[in-house]
Amino acid sequence: MKRIRFEGVNKLSGPIIIIENPGIISYGEVVEIKGNDFFAYGRVLDVSVDRVVLESFKNLAGMDISTTNVTFTGKPLEFNASSEILGRMFNGIGLPVDNMPKPAGKVRLNVNGSPINPLARHYPQEYIPTGISAIDVMNTLIKGQKLPIFSGSGLPHDQLAEQIVAQAGEANPDNFAIVFAAVGISHDSGNFFKESFRNSGVLEKVVMFLNYASDPVVERIVTPRMALTAGEYLAFELGMDVLVIITDITNYCEALREIASSKGEVPSRKGYPGYLYSDLASLYERAGRINGRKGSLTQIPILTMPNDDITHPIPDLTGYITEGQIVISRELYQKGNYPAINVLPSLSRLMKDGIGKGFTRADHPHLSNQLYACYAKVREIESLAAVIGEEELNDIEKAYLKFGKKFENEFLKQKNDENRTIEQSLDIGWRILSELPESELNRVSEEELKEYYKNG
Repeated sequence: MKRIRFEGVNKLSGPIIIIENPGIISYGEVVEIKGNDFFAYGRVLDVSVDRVVLESFKNLAGMDISTTNVTFTGKPLEFNASSEILGRMFNGIGLPVDNMPKPAGKVRLNVNGSPINPLARHYPQEYIPTGISAIDVMNTLIKGQKLPIFSGSGLPHDQLAEQIVAQAGEANPDNFAIVFAAVGISHDSGNFFKESFRNSGVLEKVVMFLNYASDPVVERIVTPRMALTAGEYLAFELGMDVLVIITDITNYCEALREIASSKGEVPSRKGYPGYLYSDLASLYERAGRINGRKGSLTQIPILTMPNDDITHPIPDLTGYITEGQIVISRELYQKGNYPAINVLPSLSRLMKDGIGKGFTRADHPHLSNQLYACYAKVREIESLAAVIGEEELNDIEKAYLKFGKKFENEFLKQKNDENRTIEQSLDIGWRILSELPESELNRVSEEELKEYYKNG
């Protein structure tokens, strides 16, 4: 591709550069920015007939517009992919940050990628064990699925992400890889993830992309795409089962809003750009399986809901695009419950075809439904007890309250290094159900009751 060089620019504003009458320039094109003792890469953000807007990956403070030179490379942002990326750490634009040389791979991939062709998709059906009962039993993760975690400020989503990485890597020893992308996090959080993965012994299976809050805003737009490009290469070129975890999608959307504002775009809901839905879809729809190929790419995007508002545009649009959600509850967390997953608003739309006989255990679908129904009944009775008093409840209702406490304290609650097998989680579920009379269990079969029900 032809390189185009400009001597001097028309405007500098923070990391934003504007050049008027640029000629033929492509959206997303990589640029090289040079000044006196300064060099940085940047990316084209907006192109029109009479100007081009680009943003630097470094701070431009102190730069002079007359001595700033910009070279348009004619190429999109690319990632140098190979099997050597496993066990490595990169920054948000794919440069190594682990004091090791660049991977030796010769495959350079456009990080913008593209969603999987719907006609080429293979329906996801195999489950991924995470060792967490609230996920494995109630909201099972399936290979090729996109299953977000809805959290809130101060809730333990970082610890949950680390536990999923460690335990999924341990439960899937062969041909399994994890791509972890941290978007707009603090340095303390970055050090937490690095040390946790190293201590859990899964670091050699993990590819990390770390973008810090102090890094330029435009880098947050690139980081998830870098991670997904690496995941696609491992999954669809090397045939691995890949789990991509991205945290925090809210920081990504905030960066998107900031960039849209700097370009003068008309804002939509809550100030976010009107194309937020399609932009998020361009990330989420890169998950899946492809007919005729061995690998799979599964996504767990994590987002913090502003003010715990599940109707906020970010969780709202994410819920439309993805196949369910796992919701972390502030109420459970304040009770000392970890991982504090509220199973009632949580959902995994693909779990029905990836559990049961041949996948987990034959009683899994019925047990999951029964636990959900009984816990929903518990919340109704708790509301009633708050009005009339617990002493006015009948024996069955009191049994439900006892079940609810055990469900929260023994099934939902577990240590952050406790890795339960699916059989252990299912057995805990049956033990808790046995607190209720058999007549209340109408979602399970008589054969399952005979085998697993232990009341009395």
